[in-house]
Amino acid sequence: MAGEWVPDVLGDEFEQLTLPLGTDDEGEVVATLVRALPRRRRIRRRALEGVDVLYIHGWSDYFFQKRLARTFTSRGARFYALDLRKYGRSLREGQTPGYIADLATYDEDIAAALSAMGPGRRLVLMGHSTGGLTLSLWAHRNPGVASAVILNSPWLEFQLPRTSRDAIMPLVEMRARRKPMTQIPQVDFGFYARAQAETIDPLDPVEPNLKWRPEQSMPVHAGWLGAILRGHDLVEDGLAIETPVLVMLSARSAMPLRWNNELTRADSVLAVDDIARASLKLGSLVTIARIDGALHDIFLSHHDAREQAYRVLGDWLDGTVRALR
Repeated sequence: MAGEWVPDVLGDEFEQLTLPLGTDDEGEVVATLVRALPRRRRIRRRALEGVDVLYIHGWSDYFFQKRLARTFTSRGARFYALDLRKYGRSLREGQTPGYIADLATYDEDIAAALSAMGPGRRLVLMGHSTGGLTLSLWAHRNPGVASAVILNSPWLEFQLPRTSRDAIMPLVEMRARRKPMTQIPQVDFGFYARAQAETIDPLDPVEPNLKWRPEQSMPVHAGWLGAILRGHDLVEDGLAIETPVLVMLSARSAMPLRWNNELTRADSVLAVDDIARASLKLGSLVTIARIDGALHDIFLSHHDAREQAYRVLGDWLDGTVRALR
């Protein structure tokens, strides 16, 4: 139902709001805003009082991490997560999951979310993987809106050397213009999903909806891949994010063709050293935190890496964001 906050599928303190975005050739288009509000306390001011957090998920994904939300609300912030059009809660029958031909189109989703959140509070952006790329570009195009940016394994560079990306870019762009819905071959053995299953933390259980977050990645289309590569080119040219940026990455990558236990302690999606180098082009104040033993989604790693990630995030929030008050 549009225009009304209703209980969310996560239960507990979580609610959702449908954000109408018009129609396209696949029908109704919506985004979905999920929120969790801090509990009222009559004690001293908390570190993130007066702060709104807006989180955006990655590719083949949606928001479901309760503990992540509570990390912010326990510090006094209002937490919001946006399921972008054609993802998760926002996916409608007959739509191509996750498809977009220009990442800037998500400006409409973000604008609708910010309008629903209301003005007058400091804004912290947080994005995972493709969501990290989307928010980095958005923050660059909209200076002065956000007070800080947090990126969880942001997809800032393709998993190929720059020369290889330059070689395939014209081919992808041509196919994106002529036949944007053409599926691009990809190799996904389901190792990342298996790694998450094997590193479940009983103290922080998560139960993703496999319809919205399938064990093997959703199909990739030429129009979407063209949008991603153009985003990578913009990062390569250098962005000018004016606010402090925290980039959290695994300490290492692992991309074997057969399963092995190394995949439970590494990023099996991105080349993290390349992402670390690309992160330096985001702005003038970038902190890079490498988490030993972390998966691609830092906050779904095994217990020790997960706890380290939350300590790093908490310390950065309590220091950097509080200092911006």
